[in-house]
Amino acid sequence: MIGLAKFVMRGRWQPLWVSLLGAGTILLAWLSASVIALVTLRRGHREGAFLLAFALLPAAYFLARSGDMAPLSLLLGTAVLALVLRWTVSLQLTLLASVAVGAVTGYALLLFGTAQLELYVAQLARVFEDLQARLPEGQLVTPGLSTIAGLLGLMNAVSCVLCLLLARYWQAALYNPGGFREEFHGLRLAPQFSVGLVLFMLGLGFAGSEYRPWAMLFALPLSIAGLGYIHARAAQRKLGSGWLGVFYLLWLLIDLVKLVVAGIAVADSFIDLRSRWRRTGSGKDIQ
Repeated sequence: MIGLAKFVMRGRWQPLWVSLLGAGTILLAWLSASVIALVTLRRGHREGAFLLAFALLPAAYFLARSGDMAPLSLLLGTAVLALVLRWTVSLQLTLLASVAVGAVTGYALLLFGTAQLELYVAQLARVFEDLQARLPEGQLVTPGLSTIAGLLGLMNAVSCVLCLLLARYWQAALYNPGGFREEFHGLRLAPQFSVGLVLFMLGLGFAGSEYRPWAMLFALPLSIAGLGYIHARAAQRKLGSGWLGVFYLLWLLIDLVKLVVAGIAVADSFIDLRSRWRRTGSGKDIQ
């Protein structure tokens, strides 16, 4: 992947061809979005906008042909996050912006993607009918349009953040080795942001099941900050990549682990857990 990043940054036309390559597909849209973010972070908004303008053409064609907004949403959302990071030089603020990206995506789907949402609801209804036949003692409720829109908005926000982090990793590997590791390991949300995110998350969570995917949008910055802390702690204790692999498997499969990671981010924002390592002398290995 570093070889690809080097190729992209050799000139102006290399990133254009690479970004055009996957912009109109589901499988490779992440590559186009990451390349546009890398160019934006390194060369500024003008070069990023140049790439985005061309990449949006195949993404728009894919939307017109299939009715799927996913590539278009990913390109636009990642470009927005790259601009925020470029202008603010703050990963914290960029993660907060990802909440807005997910919310706008979901709302846009409700306004302009009703046909796509209805298709997903119909497909889920058939799946739920099959499950209901096998589990007659329970009653399964098919998610509505708002729930599906919120879920797709959340998925787009997560994808945009991952594309941006990949671009930031490429940038650091090419021009500032070790910089991304230091930035990610030191990621910490301000207390007021953590409180606001938790309040919105709880408020929407208790508003009803249809709002729970929307509530999870506000958990995204907490989750990324918590994962940054986990990586920093693993590095400080010299734990290998195998340990992190097991942890991520548990994080993906068990909701309680996700809550613990978000809780760590909230606690860290108030009491700065890393400072405790420094006071005890155990944090000196973090670089």
